[in-house]
Amino acid sequence: MNAVRSVAIAGAGVAGLATGIQLARAGVRVDLFESTPELRTSGSGISLQGNALRVFDALGAWDDIRAAGFAFEGLNLRAPGPAAPVVAALPDVKTGGPDYPAAMGMPRADLARILFERARRAGVNVTFGAAVTGLRQTDAAVEVEVDGRVAGTYDLLVGADGIHSTVRDLIGITTGPQPNGMGIWRTFVSRPPEVERTELYYGGPVYIAGYTPTGPDSMYAFLVEKAQDRSQVTDEEATRIMLEESRAYGGPWETVRADLARGARAHYTWFTQHVVEAPWNRGRAVIIGDAAHSCPPTIAQGAAQGLEDALVLTELLTTRAAVDEALWEEFHARRIPRARAVVEASAQLAQWQIDGVADADAGGLIFGIAQRMAEPA
Repeated sequence: MNAVRSVAIAGAGVAGLATGIQLARAGVRVDLFESTPELRTSGSGISLQGNALRVFDALGAWDDIRAAGFAFEGLNLRAPGPAAPVVAALPDVKTGGPDYPAAMGMPRADLARILFERARRAGVNVTFGAAVTGLRQTDAAVEVEVDGRVAGTYDLLVGADGIHSTVRDLIGITTGPQPNGMGIWRTFVSRPPEVERTELYYGGPVYIAGYTPTGPDSMYAFLVEKAQDRSQVTDEEATRIMLEESRAYGGPWETVRADLARGARAHYTWFTQHVVEAPWNRGRAVIIGDAAHSCPPTIAQGAAQGLEDALVLTELLTTRAAVDEALWEEFHARRIPRARAVVEASAQLAQWQIDGVADADAGGLIFGIAQRMAEPA
């Protein structure tokens, strides 16, 4: 039983591809439109918690994900300075349950490739260089425009087109991402053997320094600083800035600096936060993933929440007889409180860093959210 026979999706990120996979596997015709000219293969790495891994299993992609990533348990905290001693080794809650690692790092390009190939094999029709630019709705359908021309009429349009969502604007939702005052440098570098889990350094010239292993020979490293306008910085200047800002941190950061000195690229973005209150849909169009909620990656739940949006939405669309108010009420009840809890906790952790709160119970907050995420969405 499917509530829909045809669905258009805007955006080929993790939420959009996951939605397409599940719907196509259920026999729904899926047209996915991605505004970029090709699959995004740039960027560094991504941290995935166990509840994200649980969704990959539901998508039939877990074996490929497990082979491409670096699974680990726990988190190390190090002190800044030349010696960079480990001051705490913290356990992780297995948010995906006992069948999955607590966490995994992997290159973003590999994740995008695996999900895209899975979507294509499931029968999703993907068009690159195609931006959703308009829509017209009736009670029973939505006509979707792509690049100013009618692309087709569908039972539903899913806006999984990121924090700067066009679909969100088109359906009149005005809540959007707001900068939280932090910016992050990221780079993709070689992994020294001693890095076997995420390690974070608090203190020093930036809010947080850290890295996450992504494979046998790779990891991504990051520095979280006060947000600045870095839009005019060249690639060479970006690498130099990240190299210089990292000099207060020893240990494996020596390897990171060596790779930066050899030309590893550094990328800069600002952290944002927002949660769209119910409803996320307007008639036959709905937003999910970063279009509906964003947060600082302080508990590494951003991708997991977008994947959960996709899984819950497609579960309802493939087990109900109609796209009606009861379907939307259940979708919002299952997703919005959970997404809000993640955003609020992530934002609180970031704000404590900005305010320099030394006695904040960060561990208790992280543990509490992890326990909540361990319950399936």
